Amino acid sequence: MSAIDFYIRVVKSLDEIEAPYMIVGAFAGLVFGVSRATFDVDILVDLQDDDFVKLSSKFPLPRYYADPEMMRNSVQLGIMFNIIDTEEGVKADLVPLTREPGYDVAFERRVRRTFSDTDGNAFDAWCAQPTDIVTGKLKAWKEGQSSKHPTDIYNMLVFSLSGFSDLKIDMDIVSKEAQNLGERTFNLWNELVARAQTEIQNRP
Repeated sequence: MSAIDFYIRVVKSLDEIEAPYMIVGAFAGLVFGVSRATFDVDILVDLQDDDFVKLSSKFPLPRYYADPEMMRNSVQLGIMFNIIDTEEGVKADLVPLTREPGYDVAFERRVRRTFSDTDGNAFDAWCAQPTDIVTGKLKAWKEGQSSKHPTDIYNMLVFSLSGFSDLKIDMDIVSKEAQNLGERTFNLWNELVARAQTEIQNRP
């Protein structure tokens, strides 16, 4: 089982126990124009007290490590925690909403979308809206300067501006967020918008 397959299993388990979660990052962006071969599955969770045992029961010992008390303590402290498949040597990291309070609004407006697993099987999951995915990627770029984030943002812009999605990027919201992140991030955003608009205009 690959790490992506394991993440997807965790997502499906969260759905089965009806625990609040949201996929963010590049995997969420797949349904909004992101196109690359490798990506992480970033899962934000807002687990309630009875969710810890339910989730743990989906990944029982001895094969899995999913301790409910560890999960509970991590959520209370706002610390990322993981579920581990000891046989396959893969793990899924889950980020409690208490660690990322800035995502409260994004979490409230999360949307249901259909994804495909590595075998091509469709499944539905909760994910962030494209506006919030782009904003998150601008924040990540400011922190690490990784080139993957501008590429993802550019692809999402082309997808949105071309009218391929019923949920479009809110350009005003992202522009304000980019400006708040500083001059370099704001300039990057404006450059990506200009490039995307030029590509669409130059299409035959």
